[in-house]
Amino acid sequence: MGKSSPSACIELKEGTHIAPVVLMPGDPLRAKFVAEHYLEKPVLFNDVRNMLGYTGTFEGREISVMGSGMGMPSFTLYAYELFHFFGVEAILRIGSAGGIRDDVKLRDLIIAMSASTNSSMATAYGLPGVMAPTASYELLREAVRAAEELKVHARVGTVYTSDFFYHPDPEVNVKARDLGHLAVEMEAAGLYLTAMAAGKKALALFQISDHIFSGEALSAAERQDGFREMMEVALRTAARAAW
Repeated sequence: MGKSSPSACIELKEGTHIAPVVLMPGDPLRAKFVAEHYLEKPVLFNDVRNMLGYTGTFEGREISVMGSGMGMPSFTLYAYELFHFFGVEAILRIGSAGGIRDDVKLRDLIIAMSASTNSSMATAYGLPGVMAPTASYELLREAVRAAEELKVHARVGTVYTSDFFYHPDPEVNVKARDLGHLAVEMEAAGLYLTAMAAGKKALALFQISDHIFSGEALSAAERQDGFREMMEVALRTAARAAW
């Protein structure tokens, strides 16, 4: 009999397991793409709600990849359960983001060292003041090294995690840009807060799928099956980091 999470959103198939490190794209079809193109002997461990999850090996290390859905509530549901109920030690978010700085271009790789957010999620932890959702330095260091080895142009900096895909205030992205944020996305702050509270490791990597101000954008197919540079940097990071 497989193991199920309390929410029943993750239900391990008989004889399967989840690796200590998990790559998490929002789109389950991107998880399937990573498993089929990069992992050796991938095994499907979850398909509840079609949120596909696979475990295989890369460079001799066991790695899992699983979809998360969009936004902090969906992402953190899966991240919390992976950390607390399935023994996962590290999660690497791999996804798309909208560029906002003028010097950020389509397909640029963004490695998020921290994430500002308009979400109130951090208030639930009861820390007086404002929590700073921050990446794990070990993973950040390994990702930068992997990008350099693969000759991938990577930008390290702060992203803005929004609860809105269509924000009613058009000035929000202008303010985020002017405060030095590289891109806007919807999950990193939630992942970092969840990992910090669990005493686990986390890192978010993004490739730029569109630019908020220039209007340039990649197609849905390019977003789903592209972003190989980000996938390869994340996989190498996951394979080399210590658990």
